[in-house]
Amino acid sequence: MDYTKFFAENAARRKPSWIGRLRMYSTIPNILWLAGGLPNPSRFPFSEAKVTLRDGTVINISPKTMAAALQYGSKEGNVQLLNYMSGLTQRLHAPPCWPQTKQLITMGQDGLAKAFVMLVDPGDYVLSALNPRYISVEEDEEGMLPDDLRSTLAQLKLESLIKQHEFRPKLMYVNPSSNSPSGKRMNEQRRREIYAIACEYDLLILEDDRCYFLNFKDDLPPSFLSLDTEGRVIRFDTFSDVVNTGELTECITGPKPLLDCILHHVQATVLGGIGLPQALFAELFRVWGLDGFLRHVKEVRQLYCSRRDATLLAAEKHLTGLCEWNVPDGGMFLWLKVPGIKDTRALSSECSSANNLLLVPGNGFTSNPELPCQYLKACYSSASPEQMDKAFGILADLIREEMQRNKCLQAQA
Repeated sequence: MDYTKFFAENAARRKPSWIGRLRMYSTIPNILWLAGGLPNPSRFPFSEAKVTLRDGTVINISPKTMAAALQYGSKEGNVQLLNYMSGLTQRLHAPPCWPQTKQLITMGQDGLAKAFVMLVDPGDYVLSALNPRYISVEEDEEGMLPDDLRSTLAQLKLESLIKQHEFRPKLMYVNPSSNSPSGKRMNEQRRREIYAIACEYDLLILEDDRCYFLNFKDDLPPSFLSLDTEGRVIRFDTFSDVVNTGELTECITGPKPLLDCILHHVQATVLGGIGLPQALFAELFRVWGLDGFLRHVKEVRQLYCSRRDATLLAAEKHLTGLCEWNVPDGGMFLWLKVPGIKDTRALSSECSSANNLLLVPGNGFTSNPELPCQYLKACYSSASPEQMDKAFGILADLIREEMQRNKCLQAQA
């Protein structure tokens, strides 16, 4: 596939730096490195470290590992960690295009942000913060509807033919597993239908699956990456929610030409991987192995599932008749609709200002956050069942007060 047709103008101009190209040779034994500014590790203040896991296991970061972790590293990320990510990805997703696939490790959502910069010019048809033209597609609780997606794209293509201008949607952003904010997951048949439409209209798919490991059902859902026979998917996995939020490790998997372009951007911004967190994560995988990591994931899922169930009990107790909700398939959020209130922004402000309760109004999850929205997002991952019960009791009182206030205003009008 010719991926250059998807590149934004900025990405097409970006070239890899010479230092970045040469850094791959810095670990060759006995090489005489005169190519760039690698600090002398003998003056790094940190020498070694020991980290104790919750079960008492001690992970040792040796002086050699520490020195390598504190140095400018490979732009792709920690080599040992990449090996573990390769094994995990092949085990969970078995990507059909694996020989043409590349992986890299970044932090937070840096890789996702760089993917949008790589692909999006102002005015492009896509949903992002880069001033695109929005394509609105109907959805239900499991995400976008394939029939509406197809008919919307067909209509836009027809309009472009009539007006004789280029119709060039580039990509589709999906959050398919335990998505934020609804907590619902897209079933396999719908994923296959959406992937087929992406092939038909020559679209790339950005699969942002941060809650993949927080799925409450017994089976982990099939990913778009596992269905990708044409090299159209860039997948973003994060381990922040199941290992350590402060570590913020993100693994990107996708076609080599696209990830090479993202790497060119990495060289110009963060320079390379954040060494110490990646080295620590690699040591954790060395101790646990893939099976140990997946056992840990199962324990995290069980904890969050129990918190979800307690949250649902509190919602039934306090919010029945005031709010509507679906049972989340995973994740850490309950998505609440408040039919009696037109816009929850005022309600959210009232919660935080006078009642020591914080919830997120739903406007921020819509394509036009300035419009009224009847939804609230409640996070149940860290609140205890007792705290959630108290919070929903407060919320119920505030909803009733807001509804009564609105009724009085309507009567006065």
